Amino acid sequence: MRRKVLSLSLILALAFSALAQQQRANESQPEMERLRAHVSYLASDKLEGRRTGSSGANAAAEYIAREFARYGLRRSIGRDLPGMSILEADSPRRYMQEFPFVAGIELGRNNSMLFTPRAQGETPGAQTSARAAAFDLRPGEDWMPLGFSSSANLAATPATFVGYGIKADELNADDYAGAQITNRIAIALAGTPDGDNPHGQFARYASVRWKAIAAREHGAAALVVIAAEENFKDDRLSHLSYDNSGGEAGLPVVVISRQAAQRILEAGGLAPLAELEKAASTVRSMTSAPTTEPAAVKSSGENRKNVAAPLQNVTLSIKTDILRRNAPAYNVAGILEGSDPVLKNEVIVIGAHYDHLGRGGEGSLATREGDIHHGADDNASGVAGVLELARIFSAQRAKMKRTLVFVAFSGEEEGLLGSNYFVNHPILPNSQTIAMINMDMIGRMKENRLMIGGVGTSSEWREMIATANLARGMNVTASNSPSRAQSEAERKTQTLNVPVVVAANGQAVVHFDPAKQLALTLNEDGYGPSDHSSFYAKQVPVLFFFTGTHDDYHKPTDTAEKINYADEARILSFVASLVRSVDALAKRPTYTVAKSESQGRSLGFRVYLGTIPNYSESNDGLKLDGVREDSPASKAGLKAGDRIIRMAGREVRNVYDYTYALGEMKAGQEYEVEIVRGSETLKLKLTPAARK
Repeated sequence: MRRKVLSLSLILALAFSALAQQQRANESQPEMERLRAHVSYLASDKLEGRRTGSSGANAAAEYIAREFARYGLRRSIGRDLPGMSILEADSPRRYMQEFPFVAGIELGRNNSMLFTPRAQGETPGAQTSARAAAFDLRPGEDWMPLGFSSSANLAATPATFVGYGIKADELNADDYAGAQITNRIAIALAGTPDGDNPHGQFARYASVRWKAIAAREHGAAALVVIAAEENFKDDRLSHLSYDNSGGEAGLPVVVISRQAAQRILEAGGLAPLAELEKAASTVRSMTSAPTTEPAAVKSSGENRKNVAAPLQNVTLSIKTDILRRNAPAYNVAGILEGSDPVLKNEVIVIGAHYDHLGRGGEGSLATREGDIHHGADDNASGVAGVLELARIFSAQRAKMKRTLVFVAFSGEEEGLLGSNYFVNHPILPNSQTIAMINMDMIGRMKENRLMIGGVGTSSEWREMIATANLARGMNVTASNSPSRAQSEAERKTQTLNVPVVVAANGQAVVHFDPAKQLALTLNEDGYGPSDHSSFYAKQVPVLFFFTGTHDDYHKPTDTAEKINYADEARILSFVASLVRSVDALAKRPTYTVAKSESQGRSLGFRVYLGTIPNYSESNDGLKLDGVREDSPASKAGLKAGDRIIRMAGREVRNVYDYTYALGEMKAGQEYEVEIVRGSETLKLKLTPAARK
């Protein structure tokens, strides 16, 4: 009997909640055509893919700011948000928070490369004899510095061919073994012995970033990579590009055409390039066979000598001059101040990122570069959601107790740059931000499925989500007298619904329609590849809404007409109900440490540390945004804000150095980690766990 009474009480409570939601929905609800208009503009050709720092991204920022102004949102509470422009009242830039961003790179004036054959018996650095001529190589035609190359000036430096330039301890592979390399230029082949096989054992060592780390660790003065394409301008390495999450390599890194490489190698007394490639692929430059190699190969008796060899009677002179081009990049923030004199000091952030991939390049999954990546689902859909919620809540501002901050972030695709800047320059202290709601790709829902991340970041989230979803299925008929005539549509609808509460006259007052509920997949983790991670790292409870990936992800084909606007409106109605529930709480949501659910999907590494790297550019160590509770990193004493400068005996300058070292670590083996914490340099002992 007690259970029945409780169940009835719950049903009635949900019924009243559903009635309240219906009344609010009648006042203001997400509108499909508004969503369509927002997405169509943000994903249009005019904005050219909204790459951070581009004119298209800035046009998107101004569009969002103008919408915030239309809804009467404020730009600040008592003071200006750090980084915001202070201009005339009607300027959209008054809502913009500028953050530092490197939009691209270009060649400086001092880029040159030449190789000089020496007469027999001459020593490196000696004056070249009259019989030997220097060959001047042209940047853009014969060679090109890479975007992450350090600027330097190397004169008459000897060189060593190092095969593929791979050092992989886990595979017992070291192309540098036994080679003369200290203070010499390393010349390496592009790619790996696996060729184009993305699942080969050397696949993760194909990146020039890893080759540069290996060269630097062996004391090389520079790295020269031989292009894979016969036509130099067709080779992807010949096009300058920049990765904001990487920083410099710590040494000059250049790519050279195959024709120029052929001349240099043969002048140095080595075999033709094609023969060197064949030898490196056959021998695999290994000191011993990897344990994963097929038995037939291991038993073949093949001699696995190293193919590395110094070039004789040849020196290279290399000048690299890379200029980094800064460009304005903006977060856009609008504030709806709460009505409660006390609770208005607490903030609920509702956000989405508006940047995308421009015309391709870094991050694109398209087969070619140059086509506009429209980014309708990723993430014009989320931004349209932020704008609709801003419109809805601004019309109900008197009912909102707490302050709502609507934010459109930029730099997400570059490594959460905008949201990371925002949490370090917040409108109110992060301690007053009680929740962050993030929407990233909410426009392609299929089969009623919605994924929600961050459920473990507050002890209240699961119950609130379940209640809100259950209430979606409740339909309350406020008037149900016998004299009221029912339409044919109403009668049909009621025959499909389940009566839950029946009035004295025998007519159903409350119906339940399961089809109106969302099929939810809940994920505990507060970290993930989107902007909510930046807030969770500051111990803010988060919720992340996502409808899943699809074949158009990070491709030019992610266009506005493919968005499911009706279902996006349903999702926003659900999100709005959750925001109201948070706002109605007497006390702020309780922050909890979420269970990690990402150990099995992280770049294929065999070990797990529990660190949350900061992906902003760095040249002086890897900063940690967070450390998971009860992880190897937390047990070692690592904390958020620490900067790792050495790990497992390797120098760490940036995230690439860190992941390179991580890939070489073994579970259960103790390693030393050197960090900078404030003004102190500390050495800690860390034992990685096996990735599950």
